[in-house]
Amino acid sequence: MEIAAEKKKYKSGLALSGGGYRATLFAVGSLWRLNELGVLKTLSRITAVSGGSITLGYLALHWKELKFDKNNVATNYKELIADPLQTFCSQKLDIMAILTGLLSPFDTIGNKVAKAYDERLFKGALLKDIPSGKGIPEFIFYATNFDTGSSVRITKDTVYDYKIGEAPIQDMLLAHAVGASSAFPPIFSPVILDSSQWAWKKTKLAQLYDYQEGILRKQLTLVDGGLYDNLGLEAIWKEDPNSSDHFDPVLACDAGAPLTIGYGLKPGWLNDLVSKTGLTRNWVSQSLRMSNVMTEQQRALRKRQLIDNFIKKVYGGTYWGTTTQIANYELPDPVATDTETTKRIAEIPTRLSTISAQDQGHLINWGYALADAAIRKHVNPGMSRGEQPIKQYPV
Repeated sequence: MEIAAEKKKYKSGLALSGGGYRATLFAVGSLWRLNELGVLKTLSRITAVSGGSITLGYLALHWKELKFDKNNVATNYKELIADPLQTFCSQKLDIMAILTGLLSPFDTIGNKVAKAYDERLFKGALLKDIPSGKGIPEFIFYATNFDTGSSVRITKDTVYDYKIGEAPIQDMLLAHAVGASSAFPPIFSPVILDSSQWAWKKTKLAQLYDYQEGILRKQLTLVDGGLYDNLGLEAIWKEDPNSSDHFDPVLACDAGAPLTIGYGLKPGWLNDLVSKTGLTRNWVSQSLRMSNVMTEQQRALRKRQLIDNFIKKVYGGTYWGTTTQIANYELPDPVATDTETTKRIAEIPTRLSTISAQDQGHLINWGYALADAAIRKHVNPGMSRGEQPIKQYPV
């Protein structure tokens, strides 16, 4: 994205990963603790993909309503942000969107998901309704362009695909940005946008701007941003300190699900018999497994590079994820400990379906506890210990 020189003053960046409602609630907990630590108010840019973009969209829309005190802590975070998102994640969304999308000749499943986001959460809000200015982070939603294979950045003002250029947007629904970011293929995708009337600008690397008389600029076929970058790091982790995408510190919140170990191998005589028949090795299951393996490796490569950059002091910051062992932070007073409950949290299905009050509490508390440990260990040592916010369901 081409950014004016004055915009290169950004300092701290946060990335929220994908992972369905699991990621939405893990991000809620993480932001809860970042707020209490006074970090949330100091962020210059927040990016998100997939389930993390649901949280980011709601946070961005209501940012100006947050009541920050003299310590940069929003005293109404729970009521304004956490509670409504918990209510939202108590509702089934995916199955109805799939059924109505399959039966509709005019809408995709992805567009149906976006409509559900709008009806239940964003209430007709437009991207341009997101606030901006001094003391407000830049909010970036990531999607992936199925036609160009590129990551697509969506902000309150523009849509940017470096292969075809950049276009200002006037009346795009916030729900469309969030829906595109979380339209995981093949089930929840794509979100299709008519971009034929947008005032596209040819940017420096837009080698496909004129491809087949500009056909790629007429319609955007968008899917989950996690397909390209599941951690949402692209806009905040560049190594070049002169880059507009270089931030320090870099904070990464990862709610991605771990790869299930074993393909078609489960204990028990019946499972053993089924595996020998080859029924579990059908084309559909192999395709899904292939997708999961590729996603796992893409995330692992980015995580490895991020942590390597921390070690080399390219920038400061920290990483925490649902599979992180909190004991590894070696704090004398962690907010939680590693248990069978915390291990199970990462295995909550990647869906847009009802999450029980107990699982919601566990996800929020675990995100809170890990953010607390990560920040106190690597960013702001000496900060006081927090307390799990959802008292009924401690981890």
